[in-house]
Amino acid sequence: MAKQNRKEDPGPSVKDKEVYEAVRDDGASKQKAARIANAAAASSREEMGKKGGEAGSYEDWTVDELRDRARELDITGRSDMNKDELIDALRNS
Repeated sequence: MAKQNRKEDPGPSVKDKEVYEAVRDDGASKQKAARIANAAAASSREEMGKKGGEAGSYEDWTVDELRDRARELDITGRSDMNKDELIDALRNS
């Protein structure tokens, strides 16, 4: 049986499959790639690079705020993490 070079379809929840595949190829998780692809689809791709900087630095957030954000991103083990671990998990999710 020959191997197919076709990539797996990310599903209907991903709005911009081209961006999704590019981000996955760069090593991002499926969830992170989907978030980026859907944000790109909600606005123009050109605007995506300009959009950042609204949330402030994670270092300024409380542990409860970090845990809430980690819950939104479905990061496992968040309840046992300290502030530095939460920040690291959020930045690398």
